[in-house]
Amino acid sequence: MNAPHRRGACPGMSAPMPTGDGLLVRLLPTMPIPLDRFIALCDAANQHGNGTLEVTARGSLQVRGLTPQSAPLFASAVAALDIAANDGVQVIADPLPNDADALAATVRDAIAAAELALAAKVSVVVDTGGRLHLDALTADVRLRATGTRLHLSLAGDAASATPLGTIVPETAEEVVVQLLGVIAREGPTARAGDVLREHGIAIFRSAATAPVSPAAKWPQRPPAEPIGRHSLRDGSVALGLALAFGHAHAEVLCELARVAASHGARSVRPAPGRALLLLGLAEPDAIALSRAAEALGFVVRTDDPRRAIVACPGKPACASGFIAARALAAEIAPRVPAQSGTIHISGCAKGCAHPAPAALTVVGTERGCGIVRNGSARAAPGGYVEPADLAGEISRIGTPDREAVHG
Repeated sequence: MNAPHRRGACPGMSAPMPTGDGLLVRLLPTMPIPLDRFIALCDAANQHGNGTLEVTARGSLQVRGLTPQSAPLFASAVAALDIAANDGVQVIADPLPNDADALAATVRDAIAAAELALAAKVSVVVDTGGRLHLDALTADVRLRATGTRLHLSLAGDAASATPLGTIVPETAEEVVVQLLGVIAREGPTARAGDVLREHGIAIFRSAATAPVSPAAKWPQRPPAEPIGRHSLRDGSVALGLALAFGHAHAEVLCELARVAASHGARSVRPAPGRALLLLGLAEPDAIALSRAAEALGFVVRTDDPRRAIVACPGKPACASGFIAARALAAEIAPRVPAQSGTIHISGCAKGCAHPAPAALTVVGTERGCGIVRNGSARAAPGGYVEPADLAGEISRIGTPDREAVHG
């Protein structure tokens, strides 16, 4: 096993990342996971780690609490399950069954064959434009289906990315590798945004040997909503639910999988938005499974107040954390007003769980909980409260537009 990754890198199976509660590994499944294999994966996480599994905002699975001795055993257990997963540059496809998986696999294979030296966080998005689109995810290269062509853009989410043009799908893998090659030539830490700022779009245009037709920025779409029931092409239903604050214990996830199987589900797939999709259900079974999942503590309603809160593990799971972010999130959830906007509870000023500004950010500091309005965890707090007083302060604040706490 390789040495643990530095912070800021991607903690893959062969290079776990040290955290406050041990080593962490990340797995990005590229296909639905049969329920029996998902149960075995959760059992392995419980046996070799501390049993905490997370689904990230980008749809990866994370397993916490591994040790230098148990991490190789966990990796071997997962390898034996033969779960299709991304290895190398992240190529993320929209998660409902469609043509995106095949295109993403082709792009992924081409990138692997090119053996480019790229920064760990370089990523590619392959979006077929379905209901669970990927507009909210940032990526170095974005592909979006537009009729018979693919729209190409660089650096950012769908709203902020710089459009390059459109290509035919048959040239996607060739063009993506060429664009990533431009980034790789700028050095092992370079990202697409760095190249654009330094050289502009022309360097990318000249790298593409396949025809690229001019195209403007693609119109913005309503946010994707993974929670709920989604009709599939084969007549079955996918049930989307979320893990409260992005995490759950392995034993609870195993129980969810067993209950899902009893209702006819065949597989599960992590999805962006810290969600899980249970696939292969009939409509009546999806409704019954939703009720059962809610009883297990999962988020199954779009108006669940826990959905408004983004929380990192915090103290003690993260060595950098000053506050127990997820415990505080559970305390304040019942006090969150309707339509409050995003509330971010960050164990420290790094803001890993939600780097963007939020309507209200609570950041762990040596002085307690710093309160930031309409800003990120890196912004200077307008005031501070003790963690024990946070829930009361949230009730007093009400909505993020009301007066801030005193410094």
